[in-house]
Amino acid sequence: MTVIDRLELYFVAAPLPAPFSPAWIPGSSRTSISFYLIRLTTSGGVEGFSAFPAVGRERAGIGDALAHFFLGQDPTDIDRVQEMLRIPAYGGLRNFWVEPAFWDLKGKLAGKPVCELLGGKPRELDLYASSGEMMEPAARIEEALARYEEGFRTLKMRVHSFDEKIDIRDIQLPAKALAGKMALAVDCNQAFRLFQAAVGPKWDLQRAKRFVDAAADAGLAWVEEPLFMEWYSDMAELTAYSKVPISGGELHTSGLPELAEMIKKRCYHIFQPDTVWTGGISQTLEVGRLARAAGLQFTPHTWSTGIGLAINMQVFAATDFADEMHFEYPLSPPGWTAEARDAILKEPFMHRRGKLMVPSKPGLGFDIDESALEKYGRCFFRATRKSVAWMPEAIKDLSFAPVAFKTSAA
Repeated sequence: MTVIDRLELYFVAAPLPAPFSPAWIPGSSRTSISFYLIRLTTSGGVEGFSAFPAVGRERAGIGDALAHFFLGQDPTDIDRVQEMLRIPAYGGLRNFWVEPAFWDLKGKLAGKPVCELLGGKPRELDLYASSGEMMEPAARIEEALARYEEGFRTLKMRVHSFDEKIDIRDIQLPAKALAGKMALAVDCNQAFRLFQAAVGPKWDLQRAKRFVDAAADAGLAWVEEPLFMEWYSDMAELTAYSKVPISGGELHTSGLPELAEMIKKRCYHIFQPDTVWTGGISQTLEVGRLARAAGLQFTPHTWSTGIGLAINMQVFAATDFADEMHFEYPLSPPGWTAEARDAILKEPFMHRRGKLMVPSKPGLGFDIDESALEKYGRCFFRATRKSVAWMPEAIKDLSFAPVAFKTSAA
């Protein structure tokens, strides 16, 4: 029987071509994309991968538990994988991002892309360009026109001002300029609050209602995350009230149980879970099924890594929503580009005129560039069925630690 023979964990930090200031982390400037990478190798030499965003060394100690749970085990038994990951999650160690690596193996062993294992098929996806930074209206209009020339017909922009009049202005002016040419959506980034670099605004239900009224008047396609992610009653009230679709759900790390209840409460019109946070492929696919049954919509969030995009793409392609909805494509040059995001992949996931083909190759559809991994990554844990090597020293080099972010106070 094929079993897991080796497990390796890497910390990867690849430079961005220019500083990138994410709207969801006020006051910060990001100079690299940093993440954890897991490589599973079977007794037959087949490899499976997954990845998860990282700050520094916060997950350096997870290798022992993963090795204990999975070495010598059947890599295709996804139910057992989910069960083993759920046990430490009860103690606060949520690592469902590991699960897609098993699907990668399962697909490669079966000779099929993961979407086929899930009941779907490779297909061409319509994309929306997802911008990541705050901009003045003139710059936003220029950005939108650049994406339009590249083939996109929908752009998601950002707002994050203390002054709600500025937020409303920042959607109204681009919407007026792009009317009849390009659809616009907006992400308010209120579901979670990363205020370690600078303080940001905190919306309440009344502010959110005023904003969605303005968004409806401006003709926006949807409004994303206008309220804190645990305010379920307020979210449901806002969704029932709003004339423009409300979306969210990307970082609900309790996974299916929480998101299933949110679907019952109709917290959003459009559910946007991200597989690496929201329970892995199995749980996130079920969220899509429940959304369909409830008459709601589903399209995954993908702002993490190129591997995260690949994982969510396979899930999306396994649903009927792939024929109806647009799929998120993070793009915020000059800092956040596909080439930088996918630095350790042999072939970056490059759009073609606002479209992206789901790979038909077995597994999750990407190959690791080993030379790039050697350049940008450090293996800090390696275990086989015969030996364990824990190497925390490998990630003490500050060039591979939390220099990915610089705050405005730095």
